[in-house]
Amino acid sequence: MANDTSEKTPLLDNEDDSSEYRRSREQVKSLYLKASSQRPGIIGPEDLYCRNTINISASNSNFQDIKEADYIVAIFVVAFDTRTGNIIEWCKPEDSDLEGVEFKAMASGSHTILKDFIYFKKDNLYGLSCFENMPVESELERGARMKSVGILATSYTSLYRHMQFLENQVRHQLETPGRYDQLKAFWEDRKGSLPMSHPGRSLVSPMTEIPRADMRITHPAGCFSQFLKFFGEQIFVLWKYALLRRRILFFSPPPIGVVCYRVYCACCLARHTIPEIPEKPLKPHFYVNIADIDRLETEVSYLACTTEKIFQEKSHLYDVYVDNQNVETHIPSLQDMLRLNDSDRDKYSKLLNQRSEELYSRDIEDDEVADDEQVFITFFTEQNNRIFQTLLDVASTSDRTLTMDHMRSMGLDPIRDRQFVMDLVELHGIDVMLVIDNPCCGV
Repeated sequence: MANDTSEKTPLLDNEDDSSEYRRSREQVKSLYLKASSQRPGIIGPEDLYCRNTINISASNSNFQDIKEADYIVAIFVVAFDTRTGNIIEWCKPEDSDLEGVEFKAMASGSHTILKDFIYFKKDNLYGLSCFENMPVESELERGARMKSVGILATSYTSLYRHMQFLENQVRHQLETPGRYDQLKAFWEDRKGSLPMSHPGRSLVSPMTEIPRADMRITHPAGCFSQFLKFFGEQIFVLWKYALLRRRILFFSPPPIGVVCYRVYCACCLARHTIPEIPEKPLKPHFYVNIADIDRLETEVSYLACTTEKIFQEKSHLYDVYVDNQNVETHIPSLQDMLRLNDSDRDKYSKLLNQRSEELYSRDIEDDEVADDEQVFITFFTEQNNRIFQTLLDVASTSDRTLTMDHMRSMGLDPIRDRQFVMDLVELHGIDVMLVIDNPCCGV
């Protein structure tokens, strides 16, 4: 879908926040068009886990034919009160445990922008909210009315489908405060969609009851290409840290919505399909704030984003800090990985070539927004499979010696990627000997 905005993507723009948000939202709408064109009656894996499929008729969107499996457990309105700060103005169920959600659904610093959308995690649940800041002639409200409307679900895989509804509803709440009829209708349409009823109204839901094999978020077309363009060759710095399951924190001033997509894209860097290496998906926390500090202190691996600069000073909470395009680490053993080597550049060229070939095969113009998810995930899955399979093959030999030729066959630099490989085999308990220029050391 070529248009005048295709040369500037939401992750790269320096224009005003509203235009950035608008382009990102237009891409979300394209997904509805794609989904609504699919044949009806197709049952996906998630359908086996839910009681029925539901129609998003309460959403007031233009795409009412979309069917989806859904596990929404709460809906809420957050408002900014000039006397008390962020508050939960309204919610269903009324006795939901929404402690802290008022600060997640309205990110710190949101008063500086007009619109945003935010993915976040609450205990074992995932949330999506849409925020808007509307100027008003009211001394009591100090000239601005700010609200967010959001939902909590047991998975983040289909949250995007409700963004249109949430965006419409936050505008409705700003213009006609206190009218919750459409939100109530939405809740009534979905409150029975959990795969089993839970006693009480605790929002901590056992994730084992929900299909999680893929946990794939559906994103605006162009999300992965924007991620690739934004970080360029540095994507292979992030790749190494993700494969080592490090704690990675992205910082950006608001709007934070597009940064939530960076978190998801980074999660995909570590995918593989080698059965001997148990896949431990990186935990996407999405947006976090200072209220999450205690939780983050207990995590050994995660990906998250924040608008709060104070996190940079709390280096015990993260291993890798990404300030927009600047990637840094305070861990001595990880610092050499910040420097790109020739093998990294070769992999980057191969990734771009694969993407170009895919665009050509689909007859997509290079300046059009393309959904690169399959190219992106396939490339990194194959790359990771090659590394793990080589390491396992070497570990099964009598001398267990990993040579420079092995390093090259894995697409790695025999010298510059030595620490990376040492950390990787230690993480997974792979018994090999790494040889560089004759000296060797046990790993």
